[in-house]
Amino acid sequence: MPDPILRLEGVFTDIAQYHILQGVDLEVPAGQVTMLLGRNGVGKTTTLRTIMGLWRARAGAITFDGRDITALPTPAIARAGIGFVPEDMGIFHDLSVEENMMLAAVSGPIAGDRLEAIFSAFPPLKTFWNSEAGNLSGGQKQMLSIARVMAEERRLYLIDEPTKGLAPAIIATMARALKDLRAQGASILLVEQNFSVAKMLGDRCAVMDDGRIVWTGAMDELARDEALQERLMGLSMEAA
Repeated sequence: MPDPILRLEGVFTDIAQYHILQGVDLEVPAGQVTMLLGRNGVGKTTTLRTIMGLWRARAGAITFDGRDITALPTPAIARAGIGFVPEDMGIFHDLSVEENMMLAAVSGPIAGDRLEAIFSAFPPLKTFWNSEAGNLSGGQKQMLSIARVMAEERRLYLIDEPTKGLAPAIIATMARALKDLRAQGASILLVEQNFSVAKMLGDRCAVMDDGRIVWTGAMDELARDEALQERLMGLSMEAA
């Protein structure tokens, strides 16, 4: 297995009076897609937001590319090379697609070859380049949310449920784009409820329950073992 680009060691995160993460140990290998799976409410989104510094870890350590980022502010974490796509997409609905992309490119104008790669992955964004983002369909908004984080080169992408509520054709487009990112050498930590998507994209897998990682291994191993799926996540034939 490649060396981890991201490591969480004994991470605890509280939100108000609630103890959400309760000692998370997680490694994300470089150049691979790691799926973060588990039932609703077990701490997956909190894990991503804690990595990004949006919620602060009470204890434990988060290391990115050998550097301790546990106490860094969110902008510094982003500048270090981590991109985050939140579940709510995080786009500006009253701005055009172009303006959304320009705001994401904090280092300056998007390089022409990078923009063409984004258009190749998500053709509707080129079509609606001058349209308000709020007028896009749900699937197109999700494309824009991922494209925004691709506006600059990132070494690690944190993506929270990118296929939620999307039609199969849009999911296929999203999956191809994420595969292309991996082929370019990016590392991805992906929260996903659609087990079919997880099986298709994942190299590695970590399963959460009650604020902890309870299982890690190859995605293929979990995909082949229905009894393990049922024990870890309550999955059965619906996950096929």
